[in-house]
Amino acid sequence: MASKKYTSLFALLCLVFSGAYAQIGGTYDVQDSSYVPSNRLPQHAEFMANDYPFPAKPRNQWEIGLKGGLFNVRGDVASLPSWGAGLHVRKAIGYIFSIRGELGYNVGKGLNWRPSYAGPHDQWGPYTAPPGSASSQVFHNYKTTVIDGSLQGVITLNNLRFHKAKTGFNLYFFGGIGGMIYDTKLDILNSSGGLYNFSSALAIPNNRDNRKDIRKELKDNIFDGNYETDAPRNGDEAELFDKPFKPTVVFGAGMQFKLSDRVSLAIENKVTVPKSDLIDGVQFQETVVAGQAVRVLTPDKDILNNLSLGLNFNIGNKSKSVAPLWWLNPLDYAYNEINRPRHMKLPKPILDDSDGDGVPDQFDLEPNTPAGAAVNTRGVALDTDGDGVPDYRDKEKITPTQCQPVDADGVGTCPPPACCDEIKQMMENWSPKSKCNISALPSITFKGNTVALSNDSKALLASVAQQIKNSPDCKIAVVGYCASNKSQQQLSWDRVNAVINHLVEKEGISADRFIFKYGELGGDCNTVDLRDGTGEEGPTTVPAPHPNLRRRG
Repeated sequence: MASKKYTSLFALLCLVFSGAYAQIGGTYDVQDSSYVPSNRLPQHAEFMANDYPFPAKPRNQWEIGLKGGLFNVRGDVASLPSWGAGLHVRKAIGYIFSIRGELGYNVGKGLNWRPSYAGPHDQWGPYTAPPGSASSQVFHNYKTTVIDGSLQGVITLNNLRFHKAKTGFNLYFFGGIGGMIYDTKLDILNSSGGLYNFSSALAIPNNRDNRKDIRKELKDNIFDGNYETDAPRNGDEAELFDKPFKPTVVFGAGMQFKLSDRVSLAIENKVTVPKSDLIDGVQFQETVVAGQAVRVLTPDKDILNNLSLGLNFNIGNKSKSVAPLWWLNPLDYAYNEINRPRHMKLPKPILDDSDGDGVPDQFDLEPNTPAGAAVNTRGVALDTDGDGVPDYRDKEKITPTQCQPVDADGVGTCPPPACCDEIKQMMENWSPKSKCNISALPSITFKGNTVALSNDSKALLASVAQQIKNSPDCKIAVVGYCASNKSQQQLSWDRVNAVINHLVEKEGISADRFIFKYGELGGDCNTVDLRDGTGEEGPTTVPAPHPNLRRRG
């Protein structure tokens, strides 16, 4: 009978578990001070200032649980299916260890299917014939009421997870100490006050195959179920509320399944060990040796067992308290911070630029250009006239196509017209009056229709910022292209604005050093160029031309 009930209970558990496992509560933000109790706020402040690496332990909710299930006594009398109920309060001390106080109320019954000899040392003795006769054979039985309380330490095993954020299943073990009072009664006398006649039960062959028939005969046709006789007591045992009191040791294990942020289901088995052999009403067994009754002390103590199914409720303000800590994974913060840093300080990236041309080595297609040589966004030396001689070696930087090929110095082979000698001389002698010595600056490329800067662009702008800081006399023109329609005009403005804002807000460059140009012709629509704008005129800021068309990312 009991095994079938255990099987049914386990099947119910599996059914609930299959629907509950996906309903897992969330975690919490370790940077939110509303979860931190006042006595831990100093630690939280140090943590937020990056002066202490560990976040403060959050305030967490209490758990209150109600349970009910099967109760039985393992002793000298075979137990019958009985019931028990309990109430507990639990509080987490850490993520692994918690404290639980529990109060239980249990009603247990027992009935032997094997007869025993009654004697003068038990409650049956005064009502039976001398040991050895048939009428001295009785069937021990009892009904006991047990009220117990205990304080337990609970260890949770599986909320510390390395490959998953959290779980809806909780496995735990517990142990502790407590005390219990009990009241055990025996059904010895019939309604007339006399001993029962067990002849019909004794007539059934006494073997395991017939134990159900023997018990059925006893319960249906012999015992009246009144349990009118007090069980024997030890004279020296303590009492509480006029009932025997015994200290206890409790231990057991359980499984918890989360149904929601507030409710969980638990199946648990608890073993209670009191220092008593009288909970089932039998401490001594009588046997007959040479016609004399001999009292034999039973060697084992009674043990109580509760198999229960319960509902647990988390109690506390959700805006100020997290779930009980045994439901949280303490690695959640560390793993999330490694994956996507929000709190830890990251060093500013410094990218190597071996030739000092403003293009980091990892993007530089020509990493050994001479100092001061003008390069494009890929670090390749500029060749303005396309004659194959880079500008830094070209003595004739603009050689007409008809005068190419050129010699090693980039000088073409055709003589200049006589009428142009004076103009050429003027061009060679002219140079802008500027104190700016900044080298060529790279271009910033955007993908698709986005206006957000990529990580590569931010790294490129970090090196640009250093050049600008090293040339305080220079103004920088930031130029965006394309203006064939309103959408292109606004997109060009947004991209120029994004570059200037980044250099001002993230790199600390003064805003008045920039010239804002957008919608220019002749350039790549997806590119924003930076160049020496010292000799140019233009505003530092420009209102958005079509703000209703502004792109957000």
